[in-house]
Amino acid sequence: MSREIGQSRWNAWLVNGGLLLLALIAVGPLLWMASVSFMPTGEASTFPPPLLPSKWTTANYHELFERTGMASHFANSLGVSLAITLGSLLVNTLAGYAFAKLRFVGRERIFQVLLAALVIPAQVAMLPLFLLMKQLHLVNSYGGVILPALASVFGIFLVRQYARGIPDELLEAARIDGASEMRIFFQIVLPMLKPVLVTLTIFTFMGAWNDFMWPLIVLTDQEHYTLPVALASLSREHIMDVELMMAGAVITVIPVLLLFLALQRYYIQGLLLGSVKG
Repeated sequence: MSREIGQSRWNAWLVNGGLLLLALIAVGPLLWMASVSFMPTGEASTFPPPLLPSKWTTANYHELFERTGMASHFANSLGVSLAITLGSLLVNTLAGYAFAKLRFVGRERIFQVLLAALVIPAQVAMLPLFLLMKQLHLVNSYGGVILPALASVFGIFLVRQYARGIPDELLEAARIDGASEMRIFFQIVLPMLKPVLVTLTIFTFMGAWNDFMWPLIVLTDQEHYTLPVALASLSREHIMDVELMMAGAVITVIPVLLLFLALQRYYIQGLLLGSVKG
């Protein structure tokens, strides 16, 4: 008996040690990125590259915000990402609920067409989408960045699959009591979709915050640049300033990391509930 207990403990140590090693491999580059951002200029380019700064300094962050105007680009990214996230949540939840619970002509065929669109690379649609934005006079405006991102096939699919688990009897009882469809959606359905909405919030915000290609195409004035586009422009001017670029990368990672940590409990709950329902 004691031998079996010792063997199980040894197995647990091996599993935990392996998981810790994998975690260090995954987190190591992020930690080194943060470390380099506090190094004096040129230190990260030495060989072998140091793990920790010889002298901790915040000069890279001061230069990033005071001389390059990165604060305005940060605000641009934050505003665009929040607008896309909020608008996308509203559009995708309404569409996903309609495909899951409302009956209308061609519902399944339309949904199949949407799913087929998932296999089409986003780059294929960029030229016609740009021409459409030009016709709407939305080029070089935040509307041109936000409007195409309000509807997502993945978001609609995610909400639909989760909403299918809501009992039809609950919705029919609300209709019998005289509740309108919008009241049913906002007072009954929306609270029940909370776990999947949190998951969708994280995915949507991350996608909008890290998006580089579409803002680069639509936005032409430098003062309108979002953070990823501004960092790419900065790399052309400071190609050898690794420490400054790493400081910019840290600033880019922080909002997404904070959002994930704040919503982590609901995110995991949504994944677990989705797996149980599947």
